[in-house]
Parts: sequence; C-alpha cells; structure tokens
Amino acid sequence: MGRKDREERDQERESFYQKRQKTQFKNKAIAIGILAGIVAVLGISSYNFYVLSSQVTPQGEPPGSGPLGGIHIHAGLLTMIYGQQFDYSSAAYQIKSPYIGFQKGNGETVHMMAANVTMGFLFDSLHIGLDDKCFTFPDKRSFCTDDKYTLKFYVNHHQIPSLRNYVFKDHDRILISYGNENETQINSQLDRLDGFQLIT
Repeated sequence: MGRKDREERDQERESFYQKRQKTQFKNKAIAIGILAGIVAVLGISSYNFYVLSSQVTPQGEPPGSGPLGGIHIHAGLLTMIYGQQFDYSSAAYQIKSPYIGFQKGNGETVHMMAANVTMGFLFDSLHIGLDDKCFTFPDKRSFCTDDKYTLKFYVNHHQIPSLRNYVFKDHDRILISYGNENETQINSQLDRLDGFQLIT
C-alpha cells in the first residue's frame, strides 16, 4: 500500500510540475507577445514622427539644381489672401527642404541653399499647391482666379504671369496676392514687402 501511495504522490507531483511548466511557458509567451507588440508600436510611432517632422517633399535633389550648400541667398516672400498675410513662420513650414525654405521661426525670408531651385519646389516641399491660377492650402482649401478674384505674382514690383518656375536672385522681393485689390492696395502690399528685414 505504501508503494502505491508513493507512486500516486510521484504522479501528482509530476503532473503538478508539468502544469506549472505549461503555465509558466504560457505566461512567458504572453509576456513576449505583449513586449513585441509594444516594441512594434514604438517603432511605428517613431518612424511616423520622423517622417512627419523631417520629410522633404518632393524627396531628393531638385531637378537641375546645383550642389547643396553651393550658395546661400535670400529673398523676401509675402503672401496675401483677401488682404491677410499667410504665416509661414509656424513649424509646419520651417526647414522642409535642405535646398530651399524658411528657417529660425521666420516666415518672411526664403533661404536658397543650392543654385537653380525653383519656387515651385519650395511650395511642393511645404505641401502647398501653386500654379498660375490657384494657391491651395495643405488642408485643400483653394484660392483660384475667377470672375471676382485673381491670383497675382510680383517680383521686385513687376507683375509676372507665373511663379512656379521662377528661381529667385539674392534679395528679390516676391509678392503673391489673391483678391480683388486695386492698384493702390497692391502698392501697399508691395511697400509692406519692401519693409521686410531679411534674415541670413
């Protein structure tokens, strides 16, 4: 009788250890799964943060541009929509391309860091649509030439038909104006632009 009791106790003990090992293995597998999930979420979040905070759009070198850092020139840019200044000083528009853009929290001075970079590349990098008819905010609101309002471009007080392919020269003053302004109002906007203190 004693041997049978011992065998039963041994079987119970083995059964207990097996159950405990299975439970421990299961708990470890769950913990590893949770940890892997956390690592994956952190990895995805970090990648998304990097992309959103540093992405250059369009990516790569601007077509026909010179070497990065080959020059460093500046232009003043004023964009007026219905008589209100568009603010490029917010973080959403700062240093979106190493080739051309706004810096140091300033929204009035455009820096060009390579030769032959167009204004179209600047606006593409800011996710702003710009052609000879429409100025389109990143949230897709568009301001287009129609029967009542016009989109106009001025470089150094001279009106030009389009800005996309324009490559500015050092200390140019560029005005984008949308509305139904008369000549006096346009001159007032140009005077405002002339007053910008360009940062270097």
